Amino acid sequence: MDPNVCREHLAALLADEINTLAQLEELLKSEHHVLGSQDVAALEKTARARQERVGALARIEEQRRSLCSMHGHSPDLAGLERMMAWCDPTGSLVSRLRECAQRASVCRDLNDRNGTMVAAKLKRVEGLLGILTGRADKADTYGPRGATVAARPGRVLGAA
Repeated sequence: MDPNVCREHLAALLADEINTLAQLEELLKSEHHVLGSQDVAALEKTARARQERVGALARIEEQRRSLCSMHGHSPDLAGLERMMAWCDPTGSLVSRLRECAQRASVCRDLNDRNGTMVAAKLKRVEGLLGILTGRADKADTYGPRGATVAARPGRVLGAA
């Protein structure tokens, strides 16, 4: 197999990954602002777009793994490094690979930030629902068989 063809294919995959990660980063920033609003339609639209980008990244990763396997290398980071040493001995693609890693790290941090915001909103909603249903501040407990025991409705007989 020709190392130049391999390098060109890998360069195209890395360019696609950089572009997709940049799009995902912008979507995650946008999602953060949408999470602060009450616009459910915008949140659903952003979530769908985010999932499309994550799917695209998974396909790119699969293509990269396939490229490694096709050239006799393991489909992991070590195999990628060996393949790059073979098809790109001058290291011209190393900076692109580093950019992918850096952008992926930024996306992970933004996603974690959004996840924290979602968790806080869910906790707030659970609290409000607890007030409405009369289950506020009642923790679920486990019975002798390991299943959660529903709180039994009761009535206050008196106060001290």
